Amino acid sequence: MKESGFRGNNVLVVGGAGFVGSALCRRVLRDEPARLTVVDNLLSAEIDNVPEHPAVDFRFGSITSERVLNGIADEYDVMFQLATYHGNQSSQADPLADHENNTLTTLRLLEHVKDFSRLRALVYSSAGCTVAQKTFDEAEATTEEDPVSLWLDSPYQISKIIGELHGNYYFTRHRVPFIKARFQNVYGPGEILGAGRWRGTVHTVWRNVVPTFVWKALHGEALPVENGGVATRDFIHVEDIAQGLVACALRGEPGGVYNIASGVETSILDLARTINDLAGNPTPIALTPARDWDRSGKRYGDPSKARRELGFEPRTGLREGLERTVAWTRDNRAMIERCIGRHRIFMRRLEAPGA
Repeated sequence: MKESGFRGNNVLVVGGAGFVGSALCRRVLRDEPARLTVVDNLLSAEIDNVPEHPAVDFRFGSITSERVLNGIADEYDVMFQLATYHGNQSSQADPLADHENNTLTTLRLLEHVKDFSRLRALVYSSAGCTVAQKTFDEAEATTEEDPVSLWLDSPYQISKIIGELHGNYYFTRHRVPFIKARFQNVYGPGEILGAGRWRGTVHTVWRNVVPTFVWKALHGEALPVENGGVATRDFIHVEDIAQGLVACALRGEPGGVYNIASGVETSILDLARTINDLAGNPTPIALTPARDWDRSGKRYGDPSKARRELGFEPRTGLREGLERTVAWTRDNRAMIERCIGRHRIFMRRLEAPGA
């Protein structure tokens, strides 16, 4: 693929209305593609995230739908598969929904495109947690060659690695140019608490640690830090993730796998302290018990392969990225509140004594 990017190309983004997907769409549009097709069932996304642009063709529905698949012909140069059933806790609450929206999405797309001749890259959003060490001791940065545990912590993690395995099969058997991008913990402006439809638990709203902490800090609430905040994560800004996905499509080796990571290990306690500082929240942190399901307490990724082979380099430091996220959340309080409000009655019922 030419280093001019996606100019004149037809690009498909499955899950393109989501937090990461919409950021990727905005990045792709900078290259002036001929067409950018966005497929999303808005399960955990908002239609307002889809950029208004003449090149954008939005198609509502799941990529598992025959109607949607039948509308995807052999005319695409690049595809990004970002559809997922968002989050570990949601997948634990409804493993069948995770299977439908996380496992089958990738398999159905691969089966549909296996004989396409024009496709040059199909980039899949995998997850670094699938190969993370199960430890609360000192962690080592995970590499692309690290073994995958057979004892994963959630259906979400299982689905993500199954997507890689299906991709490996379709690459070796049908030469589908499948490229795996293993995400670390993505954060940044544009992640809307409560986006999409109710999915059965409070994690429909409180979906990731950064937007949850930012929202609570801006409202003067105590940030709930589990297990003393000793857990660590690799936080990577959403614009860096989008750039990493583009690098995978343009320079990734078909069949290859790449960590899209910052390579920086940050404790949840330090994260909470930084967010409270940036938001001006005087309320002390609330220490809560550890999550009983999460055994990969400390983890971060090694981005050296992506740097070496893709030229990928994260550009946004954590404090700068959090500062921008706090500012965006302040500016979009009313919209976020409306999204949260759609689910408030369900959350109250779940959080009521004896529920």
